[in-house]
Amino acid sequence: MKTVILCGGFGTRIRDVSESLPKPMINIGPYPILFHIMKYYSYFSHKEFVLCLGYKSHVIKDFFLNYRVYTSDFQIDFDDNRAIKYLGSNLPIDWKVTLAETGLNTMTGGRVKKVAKYIGQDDNFMLTYGDGVGDIDLDELLQFHKYHGKILTVTGVHPPGRFGEIASTPDHSVIGFNEKPQSSGGRISGGFFVCKREIFEYLDDRESLVFEKDPINDLVRDNQMKVFPHNGFWQPMDTHREFLLLNNMYKNSKAPWIREKFSD
Repeated sequence: MKTVILCGGFGTRIRDVSESLPKPMINIGPYPILFHIMKYYSYFSHKEFVLCLGYKSHVIKDFFLNYRVYTSDFQIDFDDNRAIKYLGSNLPIDWKVTLAETGLNTMTGGRVKKVAKYIGQDDNFMLTYGDGVGDIDLDELLQFHKYHGKILTVTGVHPPGRFGEIASTPDHSVIGFNEKPQSSGGRISGGFFVCKREIFEYLDDRESLVFEKDPINDLVRDNQMKVFPHNGFWQPMDTHREFLLLNNMYKNSKAPWIREKFSD
């Protein structure tokens, strides 16, 4: 099963942290938040990734093309035509990573549509954003998704009210999705979606297509969406304050999303 990660946005709200990096490449500790997210999925044995690239895509490509350089000590022998000897890697990985150019100005729905060809024949795929971490039980999320049989599952979380709020029935059917709520006590969209491949029937080729608007509202209309309630940790990195929060959690070894050591 593939995990699609949306990595192409401009990240305008966090430009005060770095204007030279796309948001998924801003670090938590020594590693990009994108790597944290992928490491989390990998812990649950989801190791095939499709990255939807856009803004400053070359930075993300460079990281994966030169992964050993970024994560290992190495020695350069200038007497031997600059031969490189790697002195071990602290972060061995066994992932397959597809890096897909989905357009500089393409919106989220358009990006997902553009990578349909990389999903293969899988019946389902994971979908998330490249700027948020959590301690969602991905095994339970997937089991829930397969059990209810609807096209889309969204993880419902409980933080700040500027994200897409979900209204649902007691059996977890989604009956409303408000992209920009003012304030209320309901759950909000934390991403961490699971999609059946039929999701592509709700997407078109418009670069302006926002996944969280027409496609999700159409799924709600057709009773094809469920919410997976998550009461644990979830935190996006949209602002400088959130950048500091996540880095302090990492520094103090209080990062709930880390399930296995990043280094020896």
